[in-house]
Amino acid sequence: MAILTVRLSAEEERLLTKRSRSAGMKKATYVRQLIREEPFVTGADVLADATRRMGDIGLRVNRK
Repeated sequence: MAILTVRLSAEEERLLTKRSRSAGMKKATYVRQLIREEPFVTGADVLADATRRMGDIGLRVNRK
């Protein structure tokens, strides 16, 4: 089995931890899932994925 080593900044580590917890899995399992995802073919695929990951913008409340 190959081993992949990735260096993350503190901010990237925090985001990875947050996303893996929200997905209900360990960080390593979450990274493996991301690696196995299908690659993007077109720009429309990238936009669709970004929209899916961002969630519903209408539910966000800006505090002033």
